[in-house]
Amino acid sequence: MELIVLANDSQWEELLSNITDRSEPHIVRIEAVEEFFKYKNADGFIDLSFDGSRERIEMLKKISSIPVIINSVVLTLEEINAPFARINGWPGFLKRSIVEASHKDEKIQHQVENIFSSLNRKMSLVPDKPGFITARVVAMIINEAWFALQENVSTKEEIDEAMKLGTNYPYGPFEWCNKIGPKNIYGLLNKLVKTDPRYEPAALLKKEALT
Repeated sequence: MELIVLANDSQWEELLSNITDRSEPHIVRIEAVEEFFKYKNADGFIDLSFDGSRERIEMLKKISSIPVIINSVVLTLEEINAPFARINGWPGFLKRSIVEASHKDEKIQHQVENIFSSLNRKMSLVPDKPGFITARVVAMIINEAWFALQENVSTKEEIDEAMKLGTNYPYGPFEWCNKIGPKNIYGLLNKLVKTDPRYEPAALLKKEALT
């Protein structure tokens, strides 16, 4: 199996982290979306640097016979209106043995499952909603931590330590926020709050994301 991947350094390292045999699948890393078109016999294209721009979407739509997998946590396939599969490729999530994915085309499901199986991961098919499932939960935890900081409940360090000790999470909420990126967290919450007031971003998180 040959997979063509557009990714930055950290995404590339996370993608390879679960693979024990680096000879299979054959994975080629590229640096620009235009390079996908050089590999006409590939088994799958993975765009971990997907930016959601209309130009990017239209370019990827030109790929018709090979499954295209995009890292799109906030933008849904319904909004994109293309026969891609989308995954949660936020920092830290690509290391997991289970990858959350959505698609609208039943014909590519088996192909996408095989792609993730070759990467030593299991695909979990979830509804085509902003944030999938895990990213929504993590974003809410992070947002509540920002509210606690805003209300002078405690410091960032103490909140992180309390959450790790109390829940056995690998990271505290502020550590998660720094790893994923405040802009990513705020962007998801800002999208979700349009239909559900529970996702209202904390003012301090908004300030952190926009400065």
